[in-house]
Amino acid sequence: MTTIERASPAGQDGQAGTAPLSARGLVLRGVDHTARPTWKLRETVAFYRDILGLPLVHVISARGWGPATHPDFLHFFFDSGRGSTIAFFYYLGSEPPEGMRDRPPMPPVPDDHVFDATHTAWLVEGQEELRAWKQKLEAAGLQVSVETTHEVIESIYVRDPNGYFVEFTRKLRPLGQVDALDGQLTLQAAMEAEADAHAAGRKVTDIAEIWSRKARLVASHVRPGDTPGTGLVRIFVPRVREFASIVEDARARGDCRVEAAGEYDRIESDGPVEFRRKTLGLKPAIWYGLFTGGVQGRIETLDRDCARIVPE
Repeated sequence: MTTIERASPAGQDGQAGTAPLSARGLVLRGVDHTARPTWKLRETVAFYRDILGLPLVHVISARGWGPATHPDFLHFFFDSGRGSTIAFFYYLGSEPPEGMRDRPPMPPVPDDHVFDATHTAWLVEGQEELRAWKQKLEAAGLQVSVETTHEVIESIYVRDPNGYFVEFTRKLRPLGQVDALDGQLTLQAAMEAEADAHAAGRKVTDIAEIWSRKARLVASHVRPGDTPGTGLVRIFVPRVREFASIVEDARARGDCRVEAAGEYDRIESDGPVEFRRKTLGLKPAIWYGLFTGGVQGRIETLDRDCARIVPE
């Protein structure tokens, strides 16, 4: 068996021992810190220390880190709770890259999905605390987004002085076994779809392709050997509360059949099925993920108000 060694605490005799550690036993023990570059030293300190109230706990100052292209820098850390920190690199005398130098002020909405994918989300306790943070941030002169629900969380957003997205979020429910299973099947469907697309010399650009493949994976999981019927619409809905309204709506209609299938509810219809967002009472962020559990059929419409699926 391959092993690696790590130093053990010094014994009473002052001698440090070693103990074998199986590679299989390695466990990550939480995030120590996250880090990003900044070209606005004073403004960044004012935002994180003075507005958000995060204690400044450590600063590294160094002459480069070896390569001739590496400028001298400050690397400063704020306490972000539970033993973790959030850190910034400030490169002395350097200019930001073009993409950040010419970046205009933007409201806290995801207009730039690539840039905004990198962000920090701070956990708050409950809706009252989330709204209190919104008031505090607005009182500091910051533009704050509306409260946005994303399945299991509700969040507000601001931008820090560098333009980075900063999220404040509260948990709406704990994650459970169905979330992990559903997530595994989603990623499996995505990787299989991308492998097939790559072999065909193309890219997957439509989420419906992944949802279609996932429907087959879910069907096989909940009922091994089950082959999807032809000429049907099938929608698999993970049994979680944020998607419960689509199941309730389908049960009350004459054009749908609803059957429990393992960790999912399966909605089935012989003809086109149409849902309305306002009827289901869903926020847009959840509505656009309505078929995340998998769908068999062609999605003819999925706009802000209407979803229509027809048999293939």
